[in-house]
Amino acid sequence: MSKPMNEMSFLNHLEVLRWTLVRSSIAIFAFGMVAFVMKDFIFNTILLAPKDPSFVTYRFLCSVSKSLGTDGLCIDKIPFIVQSRTMAGQFSAHVWTSIVFGFILAFPYIIWEVWKFMKPALYDKEKKSAKGFILISSFLFFIGILFGYYVITPLSVNFLGSYRVADEVRNNTDLSSYIGLLKSSCLAAGFIFELPIIIYFLTKMGLVTPEFLKEYRKYALVLLLILAAVVTPPDVISQVIVAIPLIILYEVSIKISRRVLKNEKKEKEKEFKKTNKPSTTKKKRKPIND
Repeated sequence: MSKPMNEMSFLNHLEVLRWTLVRSSIAIFAFGMVAFVMKDFIFNTILLAPKDPSFVTYRFLCSVSKSLGTDGLCIDKIPFIVQSRTMAGQFSAHVWTSIVFGFILAFPYIIWEVWKFMKPALYDKEKKSAKGFILISSFLFFIGILFGYYVITPLSVNFLGSYRVADEVRNNTDLSSYIGLLKSSCLAAGFIFELPIIIYFLTKMGLVTPEFLKEYRKYALVLLLILAAVVTPPDVISQVIVAIPLIILYEVSIKISRRVLKNEKKEKEKEFKKTNKPSTTKKKRKPIND
């Protein structure tokens, strides 16, 4: 199927993009208002939970440690205090946290708006996959957010909150710094988990092939390990825990790239058969003149 014939001017594209950004901003604001009202639940139950030694991740690590005959991964306390040192510190943290939650909750709608903006330039068959694209990208994003919250954040909070260069130096962490750690860990993981979607579009555009991904796999693994080291505390266990899903995502991306090219090859073969299909109509014989 061919692309739409009606082409928009540059200014019309800007107008459509402007309304896409406006509607996305309204969605973020609406969900942000909901998050703003739910202050107690968001701060006490969600944000400050990784600071509690009874957090589900710490309990899981402790149970694994005990099953191995040791209690090395069990945590009794995380010795640091979260404080606010400016007059508007808590209110500012409340507002920006609500905006971040608004973005996370509105992510499927934002993806849908982006898809609507891109749709006029797509083929009919690509338009039909809109629902799958929105569902899969949203699913991967939320899985990444959960991974950042339940894996990266507790490891970082426990290590950095307990780390001390001297007994005289106490860890009194500013509220903005603590929330910034959670925000960066969760959002970074959410966007990293979009790797299969990125590879899908790069393959569709002809910029990436499975052979390219396989050839540079060892370099990619090094980059993934460096990335895991950046977003986690500097200990081997944390880096391995974070690196494993990243490596899995890379391998899945190779399979997705291979699948995309395979489907494109089938489509080209179908089109070739249609255009080169032999005629089935029989030619009439001319009458023989006596």
